[in-house]
Amino acid sequence: MMDFFQDARSDGSGRVSLRHLAGRDQDEFLGLVGASAELHRPWVSLPSTPEQFQDYVRRYARPDEESLLVCVRGSGEIAGVINVNSIIRGRFQSGSVTYAAFAPSAGKGYMREGLALVVRYAFEQLRLHRLEAQIQPGNYASIELVRRVGFRSEGYSPELLYIDGAWRDHERWAITNTMIDVAPTPPHPTLPER
Repeated sequence: MMDFFQDARSDGSGRVSLRHLAGRDQDEFLGLVGASAELHRPWVSLPSTPEQFQDYVRRYARPDEESLLVCVRGSGEIAGVINVNSIIRGRFQSGSVTYAAFAPSAGKGYMREGLALVVRYAFEQLRLHRLEAQIQPGNYASIELVRRVGFRSEGYSPELLYIDGAWRDHERWAITNTMIDVAPTPPHPTLPER
């Protein structure tokens, strides 16, 4: 397993690591999606067939998309998935995060540690300036997750995203690389000088 960061804590006590989603994850991923259907509805829709999974893997092979698995240290069990979508370069240097915990390991804090790692990865490795999360107002667990990682509330957008057959209202949350202590990195080459 390829770790991007050993853990989210400086003392090495983190319980999860990250790795890119790959075709070899199909059986485990689809099994976890099936076991998590009630947890995910109506908040998120993940691939549930081999064909959908292969399309998902192809999507996240593009340079403006990243799909990272949150894996439990020791067992390697997949606890969740966090995606950095719609990466826009140039003056924006931003991406949008989406995520889902899987039922067998939900509620254990793995996603909080995983999201903190993804934030660091996005700022230090991808050299983004900003990450956004759009969350349906009734998804209290998701709102609490981003709040605990350091995202700030930036507003409310009616009918923002099409999910589960309807246009859904969303709260907008964001974090920038100036809001947390990240390793200094040179700006991404697409960032204009002025």
